[in-house]
Parts: sequence; C-alpha cells; structure tokens
Amino acid sequence: MAYTTATKICLIALILSAMPAAFADTPSSLAAGYAADAAKASPDFTPSAQRGQTLFTKSWGVSQKMPGCTACHGNDPKVGGKHVVTGKRIDPLAPSTNPERFTSLKKVEKWFKRNCTEVIGRECSAAEKADVIQFISQGS
Repeated sequence: MAYTTATKICLIALILSAMPAAFADTPSSLAAGYAADAAKASPDFTPSAQRGQTLFTKSWGVSQKMPGCTACHGNDPKVGGKHVVTGKRIDPLAPSTNPERFTSLKKVEKWFKRNCTEVIGRECSAAEKADVIQFISQGS
C-alpha cells in the first residue's frame, strides 16, 4: 500500500505528538532517579515514606512564617493548602488527587530548590527528595 506524502506527514506528526506523553516523568520514576543518585553516596539507600513524612512535618525553625512544609501545604498532601505569605491557593501535592504533580523533573527541581531553601535553609539532598516523593505518593 502506497502512502501519499501528505498521509506520511500526518502519520509522523501524529507519532511525534504522542511522544511527550511516552516520555513524561512519573512520581515513581522521579523518586527512582533521586534514589539512584542517593545510592551513589549510600549504596543501601531505599526511599522511605516515614522519613519523607518526618521531613515534611518537621518544624525547621529557619523561618517563623514558614517553619515547615505543612505551614503552606497542610498536614495532608491530598488536600490543597495556602501560601502563608502570599495567600495564594496551593493545589494538593498528592498525585492521587492532583495527577499533574511530579510529572516534570524541571518543575519538581524548581519547587524543591525554592521550598527547601526557604523552609530548611538549604537545598534538599537526593535522598530527601526521594523520601518526600515516596511519602506524598503513598496511597496514590
């Protein structure tokens, strides 16, 4: 069966438009990537939802307005929050209630860098990122 040039172009365009979805990040692929980075320093590293919850709920004391992640995100990642300084609404973190969460490494890196620096006073390690994603994604 011979295809016209126009048909071939349409088929190629259709295939290319589907490719970004095929290569989209997922919470588990991001956590696995961070875990692999963490395992370079600690070969026995495995992401832990319990450590992630501890990091997420801890009061770090770096900022009085934002002492911990829960100041803006609340205690339940499946429920939205509100930024304590700007008052902006924050969508839920849990992928089970917000399927767009943890689907872009670029966005995840941006928000981890900003939030860890403001709340913890430093950038989060790969192990901490893997643990937090594990905690937020549990039950999703």
